Amino acid sequence: MAVLVIPEQLESRRGEMGPSVSLVQTLAQTRRCRHNISEKSIEDLVHARAPLRLSECPQLNMLRARISQLNRVLARSYATAAPPHALVFLEHRQGDLDSASLSALTAASQLGGQVTGLVVGSPEEVPSVVEKARRLNGLNTLLHCASPQYSTSLPETISPLLERLLSQNSPFTHVVSAHSSSAKSILPRVAAKLDVPAVSDITSLEHDAASGSTTFTRPIYAGNAISTVRASSSIPIKFFTVRSTAFAAAGAGDAAESEVKALDSVEVSDVPTEHISTSLTKSDRPDLGVASRVVSGGRALKNAETFQSTLYPLADALGAAVGASRAAVDAGYADNSLQVGQTGKVVAPELYMALGISGAIQHLAGMKDSKLIVAVNKDPDAPIFQVADVGLVADLFEVVPELVEKLKQ
Repeated sequence: MAVLVIPEQLESRRGEMGPSVSLVQTLAQTRRCRHNISEKSIEDLVHARAPLRLSECPQLNMLRARISQLNRVLARSYATAAPPHALVFLEHRQGDLDSASLSALTAASQLGGQVTGLVVGSPEEVPSVVEKARRLNGLNTLLHCASPQYSTSLPETISPLLERLLSQNSPFTHVVSAHSSSAKSILPRVAAKLDVPAVSDITSLEHDAASGSTTFTRPIYAGNAISTVRASSSIPIKFFTVRSTAFAAAGAGDAAESEVKALDSVEVSDVPTEHISTSLTKSDRPDLGVASRVVSGGRALKNAETFQSTLYPLADALGAAVGASRAAVDAGYADNSLQVGQTGKVVAPELYMALGISGAIQHLAGMKDSKLIVAVNKDPDAPIFQVADVGLVADLFEVVPELVEKLKQ
């Protein structure tokens, strides 16, 4: 038995008669059927909004396929996409919100709907983070969950909380986070459990309210190409991570504070991963990921001692963070936390100084969006000069000490 369901909304659009005429013309072609359905009877059924039942018809299989197709067309025509409602995973460190998460909040606000933030952590840190987050621009509601098991960002403990939040008649259409190491472990895990895809490291987005689809752009091939990804309305919850340098950080405003709600934790037993310890590097310099000025060195600095004695005085004079190329990190000149590039940190400071860095494509992918790039290298054909705003073909061991002296004056 094949059934064509005529939607009630058809009544309100009877004047247009587009769908009705289409149905009449299509189904009237079944006159060879033993039931001898006429155009008049079909029109009566259409306007009465009654189901049309076909049975014992020689062309039944063809009719079933055609009717199924028409039902899908009608469903798309009359369906109203749910308004976007984004859940933003807000990361924090030592009681302060990460600036990358503030960029994720800005991206979520561009969807044009409700935005809910989620803060997860230890009972000692969560209260101060919530107090700061509730005043953020663009945030409508703030959820928080405090438990000793969330004192470290282990995906095995945090992901069950997200799963519960998103699986029980969830109002959320999008889940957003910064493209951080923690989020890259947590969000794909939850997306896989919910059987939906995830888009990573986006640099722009556009939401179509009519269709409910969201289109993202993200760099691929070390930033040499841009991929456009469209998540259709058939995906109930769209997961994506945000490249922080592509969106401005959301700030606190004078608007009304967000509504704050507490969540119960999800107890997880038999966690295969155990946090042993955390070793934090203490430095008076700005954090590399958010610094407005960055001084980076490459393999030309010869060794770890020369790397420090040459770059650190310049960084101190400029009030800049210190970065390094992968070649310098692999050679042991600098710690892995200082690596800038495709497999390191992506930065976009106001000033980026590349000293003794040739400019491998992987390194350029992590810094080419900087506002002003200054390069010093003895090789005039170094690829770094192709993206540099100011290039100096010279020996960095002569240039840097002289520059430090000038800055001190």
